[in-house]
Amino acid sequence: MTPLIAIEEHWMPPELAAALDGRDESLALSRFGDHEQRLTDLGAGRLATMDEQGIDVSIIALTPPGTQALPPDEAVRLSRAANDVASAAVARRPDRFRALSTLPLSAPDAAADELRRAASLGHVGTMVYGHAGRLTLDDPAYDELWATAARLRQPVFLHPQLPSDATRDALYRGFDAMTDLALATFGWGWHVGAATAALRLILRGTFDRHPDLQLILGHWGELLLFWLDRADGLARAAGLPRTVSEYVRSNVYVTSSGMLDAAKLCHVLTVTTPDRLLFSTDYPFQHPTRDEISAFLAVFPDHDRSLFTTRNAATLFNLDL
Repeated sequence: MTPLIAIEEHWMPPELAAALDGRDESLALSRFGDHEQRLTDLGAGRLATMDEQGIDVSIIALTPPGTQALPPDEAVRLSRAANDVASAAVARRPDRFRALSTLPLSAPDAAADELRRAASLGHVGTMVYGHAGRLTLDDPAYDELWATAARLRQPVFLHPQLPSDATRDALYRGFDAMTDLALATFGWGWHVGAATAALRLILRGTFDRHPDLQLILGHWGELLLFWLDRADGLARAAGLPRTVSEYVRSNVYVTSSGMLDAAKLCHVLTVTTPDRLLFSTDYPFQHPTRDEISAFLAVFPDHDRSLFTTRNAATLFNLDL
């Protein structure tokens, strides 16, 4: 039996949660039910849940917004602290954990340095979000970061985050507070924002300058893979040498994020290949049971199943299991 690797399993140190309090409304989602307790646990409780689900290895990553919503100095300090804590958790249980780093993207000049430092600690990739203040990920201020990620073979997970206030005012407000937040986050806005950030990286020529850079999108591609036939027209407008679909097939991996939906899987396989698929549960926001996971894995032919559960992640993250 090949090991089951889950690549998007969230955590949050209490010090960072305290620093973000009042700065990002999506923190409310991390405090719903028992999420806060689960997010802070990098020990016995998390391992017990993994055992219940049949997950052998979790690649842990900070829950949004990471440190990107913080002022530069604070973002640098708390990114370093979080990466040190994650490294220690992996050192305690290297048989069960790996980690994605968090980066101080509100301090662009420091982001590549922290990526290098985190990689030296053993982090197997990094997680970023679509914008830091007014800076989008395709801003030239981040080009050294993408060059560093490509050179170090550190995959970049582009995770959704709360849209800016201006975007929320224009598109996602006008209901009660909870509906406003849900519309701007898990219900719609998160996924449009992440897909747009990925498209902007493609249109900016990021993957032409850094062809070894690998991007990961959650939630079966954050809507992008369901709209590729239209997005391909953007490549002509931008004067790119390849279509958006071609960049997706060569530079983008997609993961399930706990959405164990055979219909979505079938569509994704019409636009990309089985060696671009990764398993994740989006813990603790989704926590499918072992039976639900097993039923979904049964949809795959044997060869494709081992790609999805193990081999793609082991190759992408250079895991020695």
